[in-house]
Amino acid sequence: MAISFFSKGKKAMISRCRDDYATKMRLKYAPYYHAMESQTGTNVRLQGRDMIMLSSNDYLGLSFHPKVIEAGRAAMLKWGTSTTGARTSNGSRGFHVELEERLAAFLGREACHIHVAGYLSCLSSVASFAQKGDHILADKNIHSCLWDGIRLSMATVERFSHNSPDDLREVLTAVSPDATKMLVVEGVYSMEGHIARLPELAEIAEENGCFTVLDDAHGFGVLGRKGRGTVDHFGLNDKVDIICGSLSKSLASTGGFVAASREIIEYLRTHSKQTIFSAAISPSQAACAQTSLEIMQQEPQHLERLWANTRRYRAMLKSLGLDTWESETPAVPIVLGSKERVYPFWKALMEKGVFTVMSIAPAVPAGKDLIRTAISAMHTEEQFERIADAMAYAVKRL
Repeated sequence: MAISFFSKGKKAMISRCRDDYATKMRLKYAPYYHAMESQTGTNVRLQGRDMIMLSSNDYLGLSFHPKVIEAGRAAMLKWGTSTTGARTSNGSRGFHVELEERLAAFLGREACHIHVAGYLSCLSSVASFAQKGDHILADKNIHSCLWDGIRLSMATVERFSHNSPDDLREVLTAVSPDATKMLVVEGVYSMEGHIARLPELAEIAEENGCFTVLDDAHGFGVLGRKGRGTVDHFGLNDKVDIICGSLSKSLASTGGFVAASREIIEYLRTHSKQTIFSAAISPSQAACAQTSLEIMQQEPQHLERLWANTRRYRAMLKSLGLDTWESETPAVPIVLGSKERVYPFWKALMEKGVFTVMSIAPAVPAGKDLIRTAISAMHTEEQFERIADAMAYAVKRL
């Protein structure tokens, strides 16, 4: 007797979706997945209201730069909207190679590979190289993409306390000196705004023969000479094996990159499933990233304004007695300590026309529930005045 294609029985996975408590709470309080109706720079329109965007990663404000917009338009007219394929088959184009060469040269690397998402670039930077039997030393606060890479590698993982060289050294005492080891850290931690203690961490890694992977999604464009990132900021280009990151932040595009020696990149292209089987970045997005890279080198005023705005914003928050978790960068958290305090603070900012993002445990450590904010070079004098009023209002609502 043939089995009916449609089952009348209860499907456990549908019940799981329907009854999920976290999803019900997300839908009830609606802190995420807000769809902007329009945007111009750091001005957005949401549900018919004009608001200030205070959580974008457009650090240098290049996503509305006329040269970037025109480059994306011109590339689409020349190449069409998409390559419709993976780089290994029909999807590779000259503009991919040109962007990779320019990124590699900018970062002082022999080679580079770009992916359709920063998540894929950072994930593949771990999963493509570490194997079962290897040991990965990971800062406990690294991004989800890196944790996914660790999981896929099947290597043994040892966590060390956030940004703590002393704890890394302690954890390494339990790992065989003969083991194949990888150190995984971020250059700038986007929730905390912390800069990695890279000089000390890299020294320990060298002493113990660790292959070092650094995710610089939030350091690229922000730190170093003309925005070359955290490794350049510390002058440690010969101590880090892989720099990976995103094209969707300072480079005002979409995608990701992995930069390293040529032999490392060619190994990635041979063994990385994320590289072999994912579609190629579109012509317009490659052009936007390449033009943004050129602007970073030709127009230093964007980086200068970013840091001036960051200093002003941090001083404002300090004057209100708010905890910024000792942020050192334009990624500035406002730590409130519990979701019961975070939600009304976030709602108060929304009422005053300031858009931010909530981050609560387990996305952040317990007791570090926060409002995630980020400064852009595009934030204006008038906007800072409105932000200051909104913050003062939110503080009174606590």
